[in-house]
Amino acid sequence: MMTHVETLIIGGGPGGLALAYALKGAGQTVAIAEENLWGGTCPNRGCDPKKILLAAVEAKRSAEHMNGQGLNGDPTINWADLMRNKFAYTDSIPGGTLSGLKQTDITTFTGHAEFADDGHVMVGSEEVAADKVVLATGERPRRLDIPGAKYVGTSTDFLNMRELPRRLTFIGGGYIAFELADIANAAGADVSLVLHNDKPLRAFPADLVADLVAQLKTAGVHIYENVDVAKVDKTDDGLVLTDGHDFQLTTDAVIGATGRIANVDTLNLAAVGVEADAHGIQVNDHLQTTNPNIYALGDVAAKRTVPKLTPVAGYDARYLAGQLTGQQADAPISYPAIPTLVFGMPKLAKVGVDVTAAAKESSLTVKKIDMTHWYTYNRIHDAVAKVTVVLNDKQQLVGAAVLSSIADEMINYLTFLINQHATAGDFENQIMAYPSPASDIDYLL
Repeated sequence: MMTHVETLIIGGGPGGLALAYALKGAGQTVAIAEENLWGGTCPNRGCDPKKILLAAVEAKRSAEHMNGQGLNGDPTINWADLMRNKFAYTDSIPGGTLSGLKQTDITTFTGHAEFADDGHVMVGSEEVAADKVVLATGERPRRLDIPGAKYVGTSTDFLNMRELPRRLTFIGGGYIAFELADIANAAGADVSLVLHNDKPLRAFPADLVADLVAQLKTAGVHIYENVDVAKVDKTDDGLVLTDGHDFQLTTDAVIGATGRIANVDTLNLAAVGVEADAHGIQVNDHLQTTNPNIYALGDVAAKRTVPKLTPVAGYDARYLAGQLTGQQADAPISYPAIPTLVFGMPKLAKVGVDVTAAAKESSLTVKKIDMTHWYTYNRIHDAVAKVTVVLNDKQQLVGAAVLSSIADEMINYLTFLINQHATAGDFENQIMAYPSPASDIDYLL
C-alpha cells in the first residue's frame, strides 16, 4: 500500500520537525521519516546534552574563580551523577518527539528512507509518494581512516560515557574537540588534545584563540600541535597513538572530533537527480536541490557561508514553510548575522564581519578591548575577558568577537545590534539595567 502526501520530510531533527508542524498547521498533508532517534542530533547527542554537562563545568569554574574571594573550597564534579542528569533529559526525547507528532496527526515513518528509481520514497517496506520532498537528514561525525580506527570513539560516545576514563584524548582542532576536552578536564580526567596543525578554531581571531588555548593549558589540558595521528594500537597499558615519526601518546580512551559529514550517501539521490557531496546537498537560494521538487534544509544543505547550527535549521524551516504553502513571497532566503560559539569556560564567540579580514579594509575600524578588569568581570574574577568589535564608516557595528565566561550573553546583544544596523549613537539612547553586561556595550562602540 502506498501513502500519498503533499510534503514528505526525511529527517526528524529540529529543522524537519519545525517544518512538519508548520506545514500541518497550514493545512497540508505531511509525513516525516526518521531512521534513528526522533528529535535529531541536537537534543539527543549534540548541543543540548553537551550544555547539560557544561552547566556543571561553569558552576565549578565560577566557584574556583571566587575561591578566597568570599567562597571557600573547590567543588568537584561527580561524573556518574552528572551523566544521570544528562540521561534523565535525553532518554525522554525520542518518545516525546514521536508522541507529539502523532498527537498532531502528522504521519510518521520510523526506518531508513531512500529514493526508488520511480521517484517515490521507500521507508523500509513502506512506499511514499509526495508532491514535494524535503531532506533534513543532518550530519554525522567523520571517522578517521587509519589503522586502529575502531578504537576511536565519537562525540556521541563521549556524551554516553557512564564512566569517565582516567586518561582521555581528543583528536581535532574544532568546536567539538575543544568543548569536550574542557568538560572532561573539569570533571577530573587527564586530558590531551591532539591538533593536526598549530591553528585551531580557524574561524575565530587568532589572538583570542591563543588566549583560550592558554586557559586550557593552565587548567591542565595537554595540547599537542602539528601531529597527524597515523595509527592507534591497543596495549596492556592502554591505547597508544603514534604519527609514524616521533610522537607517541598513551591514553585510556580516544575521541575523534575531526569534523562532520553530510548524511547523503544512503539516500539514492542519483535516482532523482539530486547533486551532493560530503559537504552536503547542493541547493539554490530557495533551498531547492538540482531537482526542483526536492528541497534541503539545515546541516545537510551545502551552504558554505552559513554556519551549520540548530537555529539555522529552524530558520530554514520557517522559510520553506512559507514557500511550500504560498504564504510567503517567492523571494530567496536571506540570513541575518549568525553568532557562533565555542562553549566552555571561558567561551569564545563571534558574529558578523570577520575581524581578521576587517583589519585589511580601510573602510572598517577594528577596536580591541581588554575587559578583564572591568567591573562586570572583576566582580566574578573572570580570568580573561576580551572583545574585538568592527565598525563601518557609518559607525555601525558590523562584526564582533568575544572571549569571556559570559561571551554567549554578550554576543547575543551584539548580534541584535548588528542586525538592527545600530550605531553608537543609537545605543546611547537606550537605558540598560546596571550593572550588567548589557550596560557595558556603550563602552564598546
